[in-house]
Amino acid sequence: MKLNIKTILIVDDEPRTRQGIKQTLEVWAAGSYRIETANNGVEALELLQHEVIHLLITDVRMPEVSGLDLIRSLNRHARRPQIIVISGYAEFQYVQQALQLGAVNYLLKPLDKKELLEVVVEALKREEEQQRHEKLEKLVDHKLAELDPGNNMSIGEPVREALLYLEQHLHETLTMADMAQRLHLNASYFSVLFKDQVGLPFSEYLSRLRVQRAKELLVHTRLSVGEIAEKVGYQTDKYFIKVFKTQEDLSPSRYRQQMTGTSDEIQ
Repeated sequence: MKLNIKTILIVDDEPRTRQGIKQTLEVWAAGSYRIETANNGVEALELLQHEVIHLLITDVRMPEVSGLDLIRSLNRHARRPQIIVISGYAEFQYVQQALQLGAVNYLLKPLDKKELLEVVVEALKREEEQQRHEKLEKLVDHKLAELDPGNNMSIGEPVREALLYLEQHLHETLTMADMAQRLHLNASYFSVLFKDQVGLPFSEYLSRLRVQRAKELLVHTRLSVGEIAEKVGYQTDKYFIKVFKTQEDLSPSRYRQQMTGTSDEIQ
């Protein structure tokens, strides 16, 4: 079973419409997407609480919990799916509200299969783009990204030289005292100078740089966590995992799984 298979949820209280959409999408998807259905908004809310839904296709008018109520509820979800709404011609005012609430497109009944598939493909492309953006956000350390030694005139030559050395020797044992000695500076003076010009203490900058490099290796290589720990300058993978979890709130293996859909664990 694929770890990264995506889910499409169809919500409609009319069985023929619901099953018709499901059958059309199942033939089109050929197993590359999981197609789920809900008979009404209440069932859909339950599913949305326990599953990650990538695309929601919902009727706008349903008893108890309408499609509009369903869309509003998604504001409380950390991961909001792409949304397509279904309506009759007489309900277009509901469609307008749904679009204002974040739906990306709509379909009018009776549904045309070709139009359905075109709209679904477009929504899934949007979802992929959103996911790509989220992954880039997770990959980048914004404090490091804000620092551009080449164009930052407030960074003097000694600190600039230190930053370059750290980039090139990240796999080695690096301490502030050793770096100060290499630059022929007093350690206390170098410590103050570094923090003042970089905006981070030397130890925090080094830690962030190592975790940033580790994130890149986790995503772009199949090196083990232990091998990556060594490449970014940690003597033991146990300590590396501890530092990584402190910065990212999850383990290196879990990070790799979230970013690539693969796992280091035996299933």
